[in-house]
Amino acid sequence: MDKWLKRSAEGTSNEERNAFESSSNKILDKCAPKKSKTYNFHQEWELDYFFTMVKENCCCLICNTSLAMPKKGNLERHFNTMHSKYLTDFPPNSEIRKSKLQALKSQLQVQENMFSGPIEQSKAATEASFQVSYRIAQKCKPFSDGEYIKEIFEEVSDSLFKNFKNKNEIKKAVHGLQLSRNTVMRRIEIISKNLNEQLQKDIALCVAFSLQFDESTDVTDTAQLLVFIRMVFEDFSTKEELLGMISLKGKTRGLDIFTEFKAYICQIKLCMYKLVSMTTDGAPAMTGIHNGFIALCHKDEDFPDFISYHCIIHQQVLASKRLNTKHVMDISFKIVNSIKGKSLQRRLFKQQLDEKEPELAMHTDVRWLSRGKFLQRFRDLLDEIIKFLDERGDDYQQLRDLDWQCDLAFLADFTGKLSTLNLNLQGKNKTLTEMMSSIAAFQCQTASMIVDIEKKKFEQFVNIKDHMEKHPNYNFISKKYTTEIRAVVADFEIRFGDFRKIENLVQFISYPFNDSIDHSDIYELATKFADTFQMEHMMLQNEIITLSCDIFLKARSSSGQDFWALVSKEKYPNLKNCVEQLHSCFGSTYLCESAFSYLKQTKSKQRSRLTDAHTLDSLRLAISNYKPDYAKLVEDTQTQCSH
Repeated sequence: MDKWLKRSAEGTSNEERNAFESSSNKILDKCAPKKSKTYNFHQEWELDYFFTMVKENCCCLICNTSLAMPKKGNLERHFNTMHSKYLTDFPPNSEIRKSKLQALKSQLQVQENMFSGPIEQSKAATEASFQVSYRIAQKCKPFSDGEYIKEIFEEVSDSLFKNFKNKNEIKKAVHGLQLSRNTVMRRIEIISKNLNEQLQKDIALCVAFSLQFDESTDVTDTAQLLVFIRMVFEDFSTKEELLGMISLKGKTRGLDIFTEFKAYICQIKLCMYKLVSMTTDGAPAMTGIHNGFIALCHKDEDFPDFISYHCIIHQQVLASKRLNTKHVMDISFKIVNSIKGKSLQRRLFKQQLDEKEPELAMHTDVRWLSRGKFLQRFRDLLDEIIKFLDERGDDYQQLRDLDWQCDLAFLADFTGKLSTLNLNLQGKNKTLTEMMSSIAAFQCQTASMIVDIEKKKFEQFVNIKDHMEKHPNYNFISKKYTTEIRAVVADFEIRFGDFRKIENLVQFISYPFNDSIDHSDIYELATKFADTFQMEHMMLQNEIITLSCDIFLKARSSSGQDFWALVSKEKYPNLKNCVEQLHSCFGSTYLCESAFSYLKQTKSKQRSRLTDAHTLDSLRLAISNYKPDYAKLVEDTQTQCSH
């Protein structure tokens, strides 16, 4: 039509062309589709014609007839034609007419409830099913426990709701729970997907993140690589979550770990440009110079320049092993195994102890805290052990040697302090500042320990003090023990070199307004920041100088709020970016180590056939800080009661 009109208008005068265009517009208006009119329902029509709106449909309250459009003429025609009797029986604007309207509306509501009631009950049963399945996964229980929980509900409902008027309704609701083994399995899959979606949204929102890795074998000898992520946001809040679990079916070389991990991050489309650091357990497959996992990541172009750390807790344990405990541990370990290893000997020794006395503790190198507890318990029960061995006919002369007893007392005291340090390093949401402060504090305490031993005050060595009180004439040689302490401290200095490289950066972040910082220190700080995080040196130096003179921020540096959350991103873009990246760093692989405990409970000998996908789903629910969005889960699920 448009092309025809255009061609017809060519070759004419202006007046003819204008007349032609006006006539063509009229033709086009007639050809255009008519706009549909919109009719709105008026509230007074309820009383006038006994009509109401039900889900965008105009419905008659008397005969339940629905009209296509809420038009007054349509309503009036239907009422006068079909229900003219109501005009005489219920006069307009009378009280009896209003009462009749309310009665008809109540009757309609009852009819709606007859259909909506079962749907709402079905949704409630589905939501309860999700909640029970979530708790089952959190406690690392089998999927089949859902049926057991339902059986308990049904059994106790008779007694628990005996005097309730709606007892039958409650029992019916309990019976409608969907908790079969397959249903619980599907619920856990759906919840895990929901939690993972929340994680992916936070990864997209965060400004920087770091990763920690650790690998261990499950009950089926499958190597499982756990990956945790620590995200930092613009307000300096942080979140630590399980990113994924990668199953290594074959070898666990650095190349194998790298290949599987790269395939995994491509699958989940992880934005690697936000990566700041990686923390590992220090195994050769992870930290090998040429073919280690970290080395391969540095060589790959898809990975940005990142920092790598050896877990600070592992380093602390390795440094603690520098302590010479062999002559004490070998004898103690042999004696405890001879008692605890046989049921008869264990019963006889237990009879010899008082009820309030603790039993002997076992020791294994895998458990970091067991050595201190083992030695302390052995020394507490030393007299009972000697008596028991004499009755049994075993002769251990070392137990009566005062030098050996003093060595035992020293090791019990010092390993106890190392265990306390280890506990301070453990925990979730531990920052580098807190961990490095704990290490520095322990090193300072060792200096006072050495003075305490040299002056023979024994204020920090309660076991040695007890030994000296029992044997006042004992010739105590302090040099032997101070040498051991100094050797451990020297090993600490060597092993924590990676963290000491950024020690001055951490100190500056913790308190940027230190009066002792001069211009040379500012230059070194800017250089260290620039080298560590690939920033422009001069811009960082200028921002540090400007910050040191910022009166507004200096006045608020001692407030209870997080200081760096108050720093303007526009005024200090490079410096705040460095702080955000440093704030995201992991200091240890504690999350991986603790997650392996949940993995052992989830995939136990009784559940050895659990697939890797279901293992990951259950593990995510057990350790995640996210909460399921039950409303969304129910909305996306086809709800129905159990049959």
